Amino acid sequence: MSEYLVAARLFDGEVLHEHCAIRMDGGQITALLSADDIPAGSTTTELDDGLLAPGFIDLQVNGGGGVLFNNQPDAAGLARMVAGHRPTGTTAMLPTLISDTAEVHRAGVEAVLAAQAAGNASVIGIHIEGPFFAAARRGTHREDRIRRPDSGDIEWLASLGPRLTTLVTAAPEQLPAGAIATLSAAGVLVCAGHTNATYSDISAARAEGLRGFTHLFNAMSPLTSREPGVVGAALEAGDCWAGIIADGHHVHPASIRIAQRCLPTGKLCLVSDAMATVGDDKDWFEIYGERIQVREGRLVNAEGALAGSAIGMIDAVRYCHREVGLPLQECLRMASLYPATFLRREQQLGRIAPGYRADFVRLDDQLQVLDTWVAGARQTHLSP
Repeated sequence: MSEYLVAARLFDGEVLHEHCAIRMDGGQITALLSADDIPAGSTTTELDDGLLAPGFIDLQVNGGGGVLFNNQPDAAGLARMVAGHRPTGTTAMLPTLISDTAEVHRAGVEAVLAAQAAGNASVIGIHIEGPFFAAARRGTHREDRIRRPDSGDIEWLASLGPRLTTLVTAAPEQLPAGAIATLSAAGVLVCAGHTNATYSDISAARAEGLRGFTHLFNAMSPLTSREPGVVGAALEAGDCWAGIIADGHHVHPASIRIAQRCLPTGKLCLVSDAMATVGDDKDWFEIYGERIQVREGRLVNAEGALAGSAIGMIDAVRYCHREVGLPLQECLRMASLYPATFLRREQQLGRIAPGYRADFVRLDDQLQVLDTWVAGARQTHLSP
């Protein structure tokens, strides 16, 4: 049976509508129409205020709800992560494994498949971040987990392509020639990250099918006068996407503005890079046996080095709008439509339009999350 959702203001991913209605059937959007055209006697929910927008899609979620995915790679852990991030507007995510043993990574893949089989609609794939990194750019990834891949690693990763949406972050200079081409042909999305690559290395990776860059500006060789590095290559790569952590700590607001101006429209995506503290009462967690603590809004290890972020997606949207100065509608696209396009899911997610999944976020004038819907199922987070 159809149900209707009436919004005072609705941003469909492209255009702002007033007094608009959405018809939903079985968790899918089947029509967008004027509220005046709803058939008499229909099941209708009226949203008298706030802005309804496409639900946020987070490409890089290491943890949430008190769980770090590496520490609990199972369906129950994923359920807690999803619950921790949903109040921040995230309706779909790629749970992310940082560098670890092959056993942990394989357990994480099986956890995602189990969560999807159990009906967790917010878990739409997996992001395997490492361990094929440049040691000099490893950040807080444990050094003894960093290594080069062998043929078995590439074969296993390629086998995931037909099974689920898979994003792999690796340092291109650490991969054998042809590995990115093999993974791309299998449907795996490959991003450059934690890399000391040269401009030439990135050019070769793009020729093999490199899809994008993980947390632009962080853990990668910088742009300099005689060597553009990964940053320079990324800013020039109009065929690639880039994720960016807009938390006020990882990237200067001017750098975000520069990236947004350099890259073609639609290629810059907001990511949280969130850790276990998001959606949890504790302000610390452990990884690799090391305690990571929130200090003045920053997640840091004992040496004071950044170790992921303590934000959800609405925090990134709010920061980009208020501090970076980007238009709100563009910030919303950076959190929804652009990640969906990166994932090749732009015909299913990232818009409010017929044929799309009914994933929405409702925001108040202060850009706080009031409600979310995942496949038409509503949760209320704050009273208007």
